[in-house]
Amino acid sequence: MSCGEPHEKDCSEVLDHLYEYLDREMPAGECADFQVHLDECSPCLEKYGLEQAVKKLVKRCCGHDDVPSDLRSKVMGRIELIRAGETVPEVSVLEQAKKEQAQREQADAEASAAEEGTGPADATGSTDARTEAARAE
Repeated sequence: MSCGEPHEKDCSEVLDHLYEYLDREMPAGECADFQVHLDECSPCLEKYGLEQAVKKLVKRCCGHDDVPSDLRSKVMGRIELIRAGETVPEVSVLEQAKKEQAQREQADAEASAAEEGTGPADATGSTDARTEAARAE
């Protein structure tokens, strides 16, 4: 996107860093340059306004949901790895969190079944004799 006018900062560069500006993660000197560009370039200002509105809408609609602390810490850990220039595991944080949640739920279900005396399946996947008998009927 470009308005066709010459700018000190190219429109594509501005739009590539739009969320840094919106999230106030941009250094002060760059923020000033960014604001100058937005003041001069109506297409970029329009895109900024749209993204700002979307961000506000998401915050209003989803801002009340609590993020699990373990997910937050994993995301922050990934961010730190990236900032340090280290390699990041290929499994997404969300997928890893879902897998761990499923494991916790399975462990809870097995513990509950053990308390009820129904017993969980063994490592080979076979069940106890009562379950087999019930299936045969």
